[in-house]
This record gives sequence, C-alpha cells and structure tokens, in this order.
Amino acid sequence: MPLPVEAVVFALIGLLAGAVALFAVPEYFPMARGLTIGTALVSALLSGLVSRFTLAGDLAETLAATVICTALLTSVLARPDLAARRGSHRRRRHAA
Repeated sequence: MPLPVEAVVFALIGLLAGAVALFAVPEYFPMARGLTIGTALVSALLSGLVSRFTLAGDLAETLAATVICTALLTSVLARPDLAARRGSHRRRRHAA
C-alpha cells in the first residue's frame, strides 16, 4: 500500500483513539479536548511511520503496532488522580 494511503489510515486510527479516550473515560482527561485528539493524531502518524519502516511494510503488523503505540502514548495524558479527587460522574458521593 502506498505511503499516502497508509498515512490516511494512521490519521484515522489517531482520531478514533482520541475520540474513544474522550468518550470512554472523560474524567481522566480534564485538559482541553484538542490536546487529547492532537496527541492521539500525532502519535498515530509518528508510530505508524516508524513501524512501517521498521517492520518492512507488513500491513497487518504495522497497523497493530500503530494501534498499540497510539493507545499507550494517548494514555500518557490521563490523570486518574484528579478524577479520583473530584469524583467520577458515574458515582455519587453521599454526605455522611
């Protein structure tokens, strides 16, 4: 597959990873949504490019490595310590 087509696939992986992170656990990402989406997009493009040249163009392995690296690099922004302190929107705090 030519590199421009793969770059579009990598960008879609990044956008999807960022959207999933924001919708699955929004309390872990208190910063601006653009930062999370942008980080996922850039990490997908860079990890896709590196894995494409490292794995010698095997498409299935390249896509798998891109998804894993994108998920890991996007999770760097997660702040579960702040979510636990503020309380999750899924749990209720009861006054004692």
